[in-house]
Amino acid sequence: MKTLWRMNGLPLAVAGMMLAVATAGGIDFCRLTSQAALRSCRAGAQSDYWLAIAKCENITDPAAREACRKQALTDLKDALQTCKEQFAARQVVCNRLGGAAYDPVIVPANFVTTIDNPYFPLTPDTTRIYVAQTAHGVVSNVVATTHNTVVILGVTCVEVHDVVYTNGEVTEDTLDWFAQDKEGNVWYFGENTLEIAGGLVVSVEGSFKAGVDGARPGIIMKAHPAIGDYFRQEFVLEQGEDVEEVIGLNESVTVAYGSFNRCVKIQETTALEPDTIVHDFYAPGIGPVLSLDMPSNERLELVQIIRN
Repeated sequence: MKTLWRMNGLPLAVAGMMLAVATAGGIDFCRLTSQAALRSCRAGAQSDYWLAIAKCENITDPAAREACRKQALTDLKDALQTCKEQFAARQVVCNRLGGAAYDPVIVPANFVTTIDNPYFPLTPDTTRIYVAQTAHGVVSNVVATTHNTVVILGVTCVEVHDVVYTNGEVTEDTLDWFAQDKEGNVWYFGENTLEIAGGLVVSVEGSFKAGVDGARPGIIMKAHPAIGDYFRQEFVLEQGEDVEEVIGLNESVTVAYGSFNRCVKIQETTALEPDTIVHDFYAPGIGPVLSLDMPSNERLELVQIIRN
C-alpha cells in the first residue's frame, strides 16, 4: 500500500520534480539532477547553520554569543546564495547538453593503449613544467607522464603525476588517469589528489574514480575539435562538474617555452564556481601550453619539457 508521501515508490517531492520537468520527449534528467543537487545544497547549508548555532549557545559571554549567532546567519545566507548560483550554472549546462542523463557507455574494446592525440599527447618519460606568478607567490606545476597504468571500468588508463609547488613547497600532489578511444578522443577517468600544507595532507577533495559512487568519466580533448563543441570533462556532483567549450582553433600563443600557432582554445567552467572561467590553449604536437584564469588574469605557462 502506498503511503501519502510516496508515489510509485518515490517520495512525493521527487515525484513532483519529475512531473515538473517531464517533456514531450520524456523526462529531463539533467534538470532533475540539478534540482536534487539544489535541495542537497540547501539542506547542507541549513545543517551547517544549526551546528554553528549549537556552538554559539555554548559561549557564556552574551555579546560574543550574539555575534556568533549573527555570523552563523550571515554564513547561511551566503551558502544559500551559492546554492542558487550553482543551480543556475547547472541549468546553463542542461540547456547546452539537453535533458538526457549523463551516463556515457564505456566499452573497453573501443580504447587503445597509447595517447597520441596531437593536442593532448601523453608519452611516458615526458615531463612538462609550468610556472605562474600568483598573489600567493610563484606556483610551479610539474606534470610527468609515467609508465604506470590503472584499469578503470575495464579501460587501461595512463597515469600522470601532477605536483604543484607554491614558493618551492609542495601544496598539491595528484595522480591523473587518462585513456584514448579509437576515434582519438582523450578521456579523463579520475584522479587521486592530495592537498598539502606544512608537509601534511589536509584534504583529498577532488579525488574520484569513474564508476565509483556515481562518478562519470568525461572528455579532456576531442579527436577533431570544432568551434562550439561543448562537453563534460568530468562529472562528480558537488565535487567535479567541469565543462569545456571549444572557442578557438587557430590561436597564436607565446610562452616561456616558445611560440605556437594553430592552437586550440578551450573555455573551461564549472557549476561549483560559477564566476570562474579558465581559457586553456593546446598546441599541436605539444599539448597544453597556457592556462589563463580570467577573473585574476593569472598565467600558468609552459616553461620546459624534459624527455628522458
